[in-house]
Amino acid sequence: MDPCPFLRITIANLAVMLPANRNLPSCVFLDCNIKLKGFPTQVSTINAFPKQDLVIENKIHASFNLNKTDIEKIIARGKTCCLKIEICATKSMGIGFGYYTGGRILGSVFVELDLKGFERKGSRGVVIKNGWVLVGVAKVHLNVKVQPDPRFIFQFDGEPECSPLVFQVNGNVKQPVFTCNFSFKNPGDWNSISRSSLSEGSTSIGCFNCWTTGNAIRRKERKGWLVTIHDLSGSPIAAASMVTPFVPSQGSNRVNGSNPGSWLILRPDQGTWKPWGRLQAWLENSGELGYCFEIIPDGANDTIKLVNSTINTKNGGKFNIDITNVSIPTMASANNSFDFSSVSGSWSDFGSSGYLGQILHRGFVMSSTVKGDGKCSKPEVIVGAQHVSCSEDAAVFVALAAALDLSMDACRPFSQTLRKELRQSDQV
Repeated sequence: MDPCPFLRITIANLAVMLPANRNLPSCVFLDCNIKLKGFPTQVSTINAFPKQDLVIENKIHASFNLNKTDIEKIIARGKTCCLKIEICATKSMGIGFGYYTGGRILGSVFVELDLKGFERKGSRGVVIKNGWVLVGVAKVHLNVKVQPDPRFIFQFDGEPECSPLVFQVNGNVKQPVFTCNFSFKNPGDWNSISRSSLSEGSTSIGCFNCWTTGNAIRRKERKGWLVTIHDLSGSPIAAASMVTPFVPSQGSNRVNGSNPGSWLILRPDQGTWKPWGRLQAWLENSGELGYCFEIIPDGANDTIKLVNSTINTKNGGKFNIDITNVSIPTMASANNSFDFSSVSGSWSDFGSSGYLGQILHRGFVMSSTVKGDGKCSKPEVIVGAQHVSCSEDAAVFVALAAALDLSMDACRPFSQTLRKELRQSDQV
């Protein structure tokens, strides 16, 4: 089945040129509210310079993702949609900063987006606006681009712990593509497949042999959960294995961020399993689910952090990986973890080889839905088509989505009893 059509609107390279006759510092910071009707407002901070000190930062400040329904609604109106960019003085600038008033809107830029016209232009991206726009006595630089961003959509037919089918969805058409199998494993069930960077063993095979005898006798823990994703022929093509048990911190009934539980996300590799990513999860003091996902590059001792965020345990939310404003640094010393939020620059720094090169395409990677506590969760998983070249590529994201969904249960307070599908006889 083909991927579903999506459009991605990016707003990049924002900067403000101030009049030369203003007595201003060489650089000030302004707030920018970026609005598109029907979508949450996105906020970014931009630089404002006098003309002689002007520097335009090569950065994407916001992006909007439109699915087929969004596109059809806009086209059906028979008119263009309008992107609004508000330039605001920051409140810290205070009153009397030249002609600025702290927190007030200095001016707005409106950009019309003719999506119907874009559709006729075929599959290539279109630059809608690139250059300077006069706003009052200042000038604003912007780059607005619309480009196709097709994505595969997968839907669990039940909760992951109930071993459901997984469907691929395209509009009103659904077809089964995977089966999700939930089970429990014992420490000796698998040969080791760990990586030195994960501190669960040595390189090459066997990620599952990670518990000590001390851990094995503890009753107040959640351990041994295993999700395998199979194709329709029954062959396992991805897995998520709980390699660090979820245990309460000392003196409490909660899984703490200082001692999170963790999963390895695995891909098949010549008759065995190869670690592809690591997901850690814990419960924040606020009651939110905290999580961190790192990818494990082939042949490297380092992990690369893709996302570190939280999800509301009461209302649920969305797990999202979007690598828009980052570059991949050259691998440094062993046992380091790279955080995408701390780097910028050219994507060519790292190069592209194997699956690592595929997943690090700039932009949207994947998202999955997570329901709140006590609600029936059937995750919807959306994967950027540029990251999928075979069924194993898609399945590994489905396994990751299942692991995150199950982490909501694994992080529930130990004063609560889990549903029977998630309990072994010696577990809480």
